[in-house]
Amino acid sequence: MTPDNDFARLADFDSMKSELTRIRHHLHANPELSFEEAETARFVAEKLEAWGYEVTRNVGGHGVVARLTVGAGTKSIAIRADMDALPIEEQTNQPYASKFTGKMHACGHDGHTTVLLGAAEYLARTRRFSGTVNLIFQPAEEAGGWSGAQAMIADGLFERFPFDAIFGLHNHPGAPEGTWLMRSGPLMAAADTVEIKVHGKGGHASRPHLTIDPVVIACNIVVALQSVVSRNIDPTQTAVVTVGAIHGGEVANVIPESARLLITVRSFDPKIRDLLEARITKLASAVADGFGAKTDINYTRGNPVVVNSETETEFARTVAEELVGADKVSICPLIPGSEDFSHFLQHKPGSFLRLGNGVNSPILHSDKYDFADESLTVGAAMWARLTERYLA
Repeated sequence: MTPDNDFARLADFDSMKSELTRIRHHLHANPELSFEEAETARFVAEKLEAWGYEVTRNVGGHGVVARLTVGAGTKSIAIRADMDALPIEEQTNQPYASKFTGKMHACGHDGHTTVLLGAAEYLARTRRFSGTVNLIFQPAEEAGGWSGAQAMIADGLFERFPFDAIFGLHNHPGAPEGTWLMRSGPLMAAADTVEIKVHGKGGHASRPHLTIDPVVIACNIVVALQSVVSRNIDPTQTAVVTVGAIHGGEVANVIPESARLLITVRSFDPKIRDLLEARITKLASAVADGFGAKTDINYTRGNPVVVNSETETEFARTVAEELVGADKVSICPLIPGSEDFSHFLQHKPGSFLRLGNGVNSPILHSDKYDFADESLTVGAAMWARLTERYLA
């Protein structure tokens, strides 16, 4: 068996902490939104080229893929980091806070990118593996609809940069810095969006009997939708139906012609996903019909469920326990958020991991969120060790 010290250790990254922190703060101060990551991609690509990687730019937009082959090994691994920021006004008051109004790294993609860059530098310098490593720096994870993962796949990611398995990570507010959370099978939810337009009959607010009030109908639909999960989904399963927006009318004394609902739907099982779509569309139509109104329903399926392969997840768990100790590796609960890493996992075996961001960390997408610098070297060491072990 290969000695433990032949693989990356936390101590190997102690000297890199200040540089990784500097890189992360630079990225944090210069956020770019989905499909706008030109400068971030340039920054990443230039570092990778300087370290000796074969770098391909503009994959699926501003995506960057760095490839390094060492020795005669035939196995190949891919590790992915996302690069985009969110349209949020930052309120952290950090000295490295966003320089751009209405843009911030509120989900930690600056940290994800930095972690993978740290591993990239180490792997290129030490070259203690045999095979090929593909480092995927992905744009537009936050895009929704047509996302960066889909764009890179459509641009020939699998054909141009073949690999056997793929891994990724996301920071996890609420868990201590430097700890790992993992789960085989379903991990993060499928995310669908529903737009329901209720078409009634407008008129004077003082004569409601001459109208078909779409606001009242929309409110009844909201109430009816609360039964979808509670009365249609097995209590041992998990699903979420949330009405996030309702719009109708402009003034107090006019009943409008129409109202509009926006709904997010989360699920972890394909059959439940189908059932939710069927029940939501049928129930909304039936409620509106009962009032004499019509509906237009646009049901859009977003990211599928993140389903981690058992073999790859158990491998990652073993590597993490070697790196930080079994007491710092735990089973991750189901997460109702979604991730476009799921698109990669529909084609390739792999695992999506969660890295602790601090017990008191603000939640993701908060204007006060910040990636924990204490987790940078842990994440970089994990990717380096996992690569060396996979390509041993």
